[in-house]
Amino acid sequence: MSQTAHGASIATLTLGQREEQLRLAIDAAEVGLWDVDVATNALYWPARVKAMFGISPDATATLDDFVACLHPQDAEHVLRAYADCQDPALRTVYDVEYRTIGKEDGVLRWVAAKGRGLFNDQGECVRAIGTAIDITARKQSEAAAERGRRRLELLNRIEHATRPLNSAQDVMEVTTRLLGEHLEATRCAYADVEPDNNRFTIRADWSPNAPSSVGVYSLELFGSLATSNLRMGRHLVVDDVDRDLGDEGGARMFNAIGIKAIVCAGLVKRGLLVAMMAVHQAEPRQWNAEDLEIITEVVDRCWAHIERVRDAAALRLQDRRKDEFLATLAHELRNPIAPMLYAIALMKREKDPARLLSRTEVIERQTSHLVRLVDDLLDVSRISRGVVELKREVLDISTLLVQAVEAAQPGVNAARHSLKLSLPEVPAPVLADPSRIVQIVTNLLNNAVKYTPDGGELSLSCKVDASRLVIEVSDNGLGIPAPDQSRLFDLFTQLPHTGAKAHGGLGIGLSIVKSLVEMHGGAVEVRSAGLHQGSTFRVSLPLEAVSMEPSAPSREQEVHTHRGRVLVVEDNPDGRSTLVELLSAQGHQVFGAGDGPGALEAARSMHPEVVLLDLGLPAMDGFEIAERLRSDAGIPQPRIVALTGWGSDRDRQRTAASGFDAHVTKPVSPDDLLMIVDRWLEHARGGAGAFDSGSDA
Repeated sequence: MSQTAHGASIATLTLGQREEQLRLAIDAAEVGLWDVDVATNALYWPARVKAMFGISPDATATLDDFVACLHPQDAEHVLRAYADCQDPALRTVYDVEYRTIGKEDGVLRWVAAKGRGLFNDQGECVRAIGTAIDITARKQSEAAAERGRRRLELLNRIEHATRPLNSAQDVMEVTTRLLGEHLEATRCAYADVEPDNNRFTIRADWSPNAPSSVGVYSLELFGSLATSNLRMGRHLVVDDVDRDLGDEGGARMFNAIGIKAIVCAGLVKRGLLVAMMAVHQAEPRQWNAEDLEIITEVVDRCWAHIERVRDAAALRLQDRRKDEFLATLAHELRNPIAPMLYAIALMKREKDPARLLSRTEVIERQTSHLVRLVDDLLDVSRISRGVVELKREVLDISTLLVQAVEAAQPGVNAARHSLKLSLPEVPAPVLADPSRIVQIVTNLLNNAVKYTPDGGELSLSCKVDASRLVIEVSDNGLGIPAPDQSRLFDLFTQLPHTGAKAHGGLGIGLSIVKSLVEMHGGAVEVRSAGLHQGSTFRVSLPLEAVSMEPSAPSREQEVHTHRGRVLVVEDNPDGRSTLVELLSAQGHQVFGAGDGPGALEAARSMHPEVVLLDLGLPAMDGFEIAERLRSDAGIPQPRIVALTGWGSDRDRQRTAASGFDAHVTKPVSPDDLLMIVDRWLEHARGGAGAFDSGSDA
């Protein structure tokens, strides 16, 4: 159809058809029409417009209904615009957006209205006509967008303000201030919830006028229902404490601090309430969804940022302690090495046998000290990896305490201390690893010796308290300041006040004590009245409710010396020659080899019964040597023992899988090594002696 023909067809529409066409357009646009007879104030509202004012379609609507349904905050400017469009002097276009409150349903809606006045020849306004559109959805969308913008603006401000901070306290203070100012609140506070989930600590409290509320409080202050809800992550929201809570529900408490409305947003992580953000208002306040959304997100982000800051601080502290530990380790290793070097130099010059013996004793003492340092380091590594295995048996605690005293006695005597020992009057059985219990008590005694001025008084006591044993090591030494007592058992901790008395340690002994005690199901704590007031370390262990059985004779008592053929494979010349000499002095036929080819050649000629084999050898390592020893038909099968500085579980698993019969970690005491070689020889000859493939002297 041509444009001319189309225009002609429109022109031929009747008035009724055009009105129907207009009605369809209005319906499609969801536009409502309105018409007012100014002289009579008669109002024409179709059903669509009535709906915008909460009036049912069949109800009569008047101009008074229009005025009454206007939102109080919008009524003035709407009525002024309506009057101006009817003013002959102004004749403005009526163009307004306003809120209505439904007459029958009380629902708040937004309306966009447009219209104008119709004037007669005398210039009088006789009618006002126009349109109305429900824009509630648009306004809600705009409001949501504005809330989102304001929320993001606040979160960005908090992010930019807290990003450079490295103190958790500073993060809390900045966050509470910015949130409080944003909400125009009376007070805003951040609290950490203690691990017991019963108490919370307010750590930051922003308020322009109210006094600080920083401190520790019970969650029960909120009442049992609110406390339960908070623990499940449900917020406490109170618009008016007097109306919503009443005196018994907490209103009295809030009124006492001048609070009439409150939001307490709890943050639950991994099933536990970990933090809370509280916002207070001195007057009743209708908290809206935007307020709650912002508070919820701020507490979540604040907690996450605080955790990052705390983790970073912990890493810095750990790094500092690592540096301090390495410096201390270097110092502690140099201390015994220096007299050993001096003693060796003197031994080369002196021929007097008496002096030679004293030099040897110096080397022996300092070597023992080095071994203790290495043992402590190995214990820390094993404990941290969770690979320490307790060899438990039922023993009388008194026997173990006496052994601990014997181990610590040289240090006690050297410092001229007096040591009082008080044992239980009746047998006190414990199910424990005897060597570890002796280690625990010896460490505590050595600690008391170290930090007590010479000539001090020490005591070791043990008593039965109900179903537990309580062991106490006390001294009248330097004491411990209260702030330091909580970190005393942390790894690598050495307290600054100990000064020159902090000799001979790496700051790991008490950490080992705590770990070993807890592995036995016990607990350890320290008490001290402060500097120069002495200290008491208290160890509590479960008492074993069984009768004591006589101890089986030790294997050492059953072992007899066996002379045999031993091959030592070690690439360190000094280590190899001294070990060959030690075994030869015991009567064994010994040959040493420094590498794989030499070891295989020696094995073919001497047919060793036991091979002590280092792992880290040049060219051909210990694993390859062991494999060739096993596969060489010309070599009778010996017992192959890894004698190595590698002692992890993974190392042990690898040696076991490679055909080794045992794994022994260096350093091992000479007496222990000689005893173990005797056992291996007995086993190699088919004796009845037990053979432990996992031995570690």
